[in-house]
Amino acid sequence: MSSKLPVNIDDLLRQRKVEGDRIEYKAGWNPDPILRTLCAFANDFENLGGGSVVIGQDCDGDGQPIFPPKGVPSNQLDKIQRELIGYCNQIQPPYFPILSIEGYEGRTLVVLWAPGGQNRPYRVPKEVTSNQKELHYYIRRYSNTVEASGNALRELMDLTATVPFDDRMNHHADLDDLRLSLIRSFLKENRSGLYAPSARMPLADLGRNLNIVDGGDEYLKPRNVGLMFFHEAPESFFPGTQIEVVRFPEGVAGGNLEEKTFRGPLHHQLRDAFAYLKNRVIEERVVRLADRAEANRFVNYPFPSLEEALVNAVYHRSYEQREPIEVRVHPDRIEIVSYPGPDPSIRIEALRSWRIVARRYRNRRIGDILKELDLTEGRCTGIPTMQEAMRRNGSPPPRFETDEPRTYFFVELAIHPAFHPDHGPRMAHEGVQAGVQDFSGTEWRILRALEAGPMTTAELTDLLGYRARSRNLRNSLSRLEDRGLIALTIPERPRSPNQRRQLTAKGREAVRGG
Repeated sequence: MSSKLPVNIDDLLRQRKVEGDRIEYKAGWNPDPILRTLCAFANDFENLGGGSVVIGQDCDGDGQPIFPPKGVPSNQLDKIQRELIGYCNQIQPPYFPILSIEGYEGRTLVVLWAPGGQNRPYRVPKEVTSNQKELHYYIRRYSNTVEASGNALRELMDLTATVPFDDRMNHHADLDDLRLSLIRSFLKENRSGLYAPSARMPLADLGRNLNIVDGGDEYLKPRNVGLMFFHEAPESFFPGTQIEVVRFPEGVAGGNLEEKTFRGPLHHQLRDAFAYLKNRVIEERVVRLADRAEANRFVNYPFPSLEEALVNAVYHRSYEQREPIEVRVHPDRIEIVSYPGPDPSIRIEALRSWRIVARRYRNRRIGDILKELDLTEGRCTGIPTMQEAMRRNGSPPPRFETDEPRTYFFVELAIHPAFHPDHGPRMAHEGVQAGVQDFSGTEWRILRALEAGPMTTAELTDLLGYRARSRNLRNSLSRLEDRGLIALTIPERPRSPNQRRQLTAKGREAVRGG
């Protein structure tokens, strides 16, 4: 059978393990609950990319799939497909999932892939098989489909015509901007049933099956996510779509730096950057202990932390802003900056305490593809993963920073103490973690730089190794000024060409106390 799914059926069943907010199992064709769930997936309340309904797969009371599946009798397949078309017309506005007939362990399954819709909010009769056609809105709450009411309904209404940027049609691109070779490589890696037929399938049909194109046959255009993963130069459509890595082997004052820019499809950028950081940055040290046979092994930076930080930056950044992801490798730390900051639904206090519960995901389709490539798990697991990897390695905890307007997101990974250039107990992050001084790493370096005397903004930019337009630097300067730690040398003429910043008495005391 020819699959229309972008994922392998075995991955869909075995790796998902239990019903959740993106998959639901049905032992048989039961139109009423299935149409309610399709409506909920189309509404995509949490911007997760929709979900799948697997018909013919029974499960136990805990949502665990039972193998082998029950399957769907072959004499019911045509009936299900005919009825599905009629019932989907009752969803308002009309919405049709992608249907695929799949063979699994000697059984036949009907899989309905329902990506988040372009015309939400959607509603459907509670019972499509009944003569009563009162329409209701439905959303997913974890593994359940529920009717939207109260605050949830008001929030759903606010999402009307709000489609995440990565899922929008790109009017400046054409269908042939999607590269078949990149699409087929993705399908092969993902063990998709679409891989074999994709060699003979028209690009338009393949794009529709993958949900990376939009529009009618007379005006069929790629969606942004298709160009981000399946065009060799997405930066030509989305300027700033790149990862810039800058290494300062001797520190920013040493004058020696190594720059590397990674472009191309998003997953290629990530993998190329990972390879570079593994080869050029990650180091391992082995310490043999006299009282035990096994040696103590640790690295300067645990790769899982670095990997999660960079994947999160690619996943959650804005592709409407022309700012690249910046990775700065200093002798004692790595900084990763992306723009803008976290969604406003994530409180800054929760970010600092690693208790993250996101209500919205900025790039639902990018996250979808990264998950299929095993580059991310999603669901707010990145920060806990970073924290745990640093702890197991004996490294200081990671540090996260943003500002109230959420204009940037900053991650700092401090080097393992054994690799620290000063071999001392103090790290760049220690002021924050120990509560001695509530400074970020950037703020602390500004204070130490101004200890030598007043400096212009341009001089500070060069000394700290920032780009000329770095928001992190501007925000750090603003916070230090607000706290009375630094001040302008000519306060009555803020735009004077001779303007510099200098330490205040309070700032000098803070530096001496640190």
